[in-house]
Amino acid sequence: MVDMNSLSQPAHLSPVDLNSMRAKTLGDYLKSRRARLQPEQAGFAKTHGQRRTPGLRREEVAILAGVSATYYTFLEQGREAAVSREVIESIGRALQLSPDEHTHLLGLWNGNEPEMAPLITSEISQSWWDIVNQMAFPAFITNGRAELLAWNTAVDKYVMDFTSRAPEQRNMMSSLFTDPEMRVRLINWEEMAAHSAAIFRTSYDKYAHDPWFPRFVDNLSKESPEFASLWKLHQVEAKRVTRVFYQPPGQEQVNVYEIKSLSFTLDHPDLHLCIYSPVKKQES
Repeated sequence: MVDMNSLSQPAHLSPVDLNSMRAKTLGDYLKSRRARLQPEQAGFAKTHGQRRTPGLRREEVAILAGVSATYYTFLEQGREAAVSREVIESIGRALQLSPDEHTHLLGLWNGNEPEMAPLITSEISQSWWDIVNQMAFPAFITNGRAELLAWNTAVDKYVMDFTSRAPEQRNMMSSLFTDPEMRVRLINWEEMAAHSAAIFRTSYDKYAHDPWFPRFVDNLSKESPEFASLWKLHQVEAKRVTRVFYQPPGQEQVNVYEIKSLSFTLDHPDLHLCIYSPVKKQES
């Protein structure tokens, strides 16, 4: 289990430092999307023999996007942050991004504007605890680090007993990938593991300034080969209604839920309220 206390807090960053980090994050993302796109998928003739570059070459993306190869190379290398929306949209089309990937790209591009680094919420008011506790089915609140900030007794009973854990062990990502009990309870573990890693990647890129994230990912990659493999794919997904199947210990019945995730106000954009809504059995 990853120890949260061993991961440092973000230091103060100037707008110049923040832009430099975001330019690098944007470049890494473009490189990962280029590497997975094969030449024939992009309309280029299939070449015989082994290519030195996995996926498309930088020059090929530049041709498709209508920009110079040098300019696109600077983008991937994090050396160029001043890019117009028209150009970033064109690059997104060239890389054949999915809707979620396209949204993520625009978020990274928008982040190049000088601004204060976004902060992670570590505490919430008692009123939110009261709201969560009034819900009959599993419900909890997490922040951008996937840390559990509030949860009800139904979470302890059906999902995972977080109340008995130390605060530094209440992280949904580390629990999902390193806790044997979670893997036993969650019937569709493989599906949720891939989805969760892709969601967490969006937070990782958004908070590129925060040293907590690379340290957490490094530690979790060492503890979980499955997470390490998924992380290398650099997949991103937005939170959406997802169906999960839980079977608590000693219970024959499988509980089926739809996870509905609700964002907080602008004061706490990193927080999400997750509600497990039971799926009724269809009549035969």
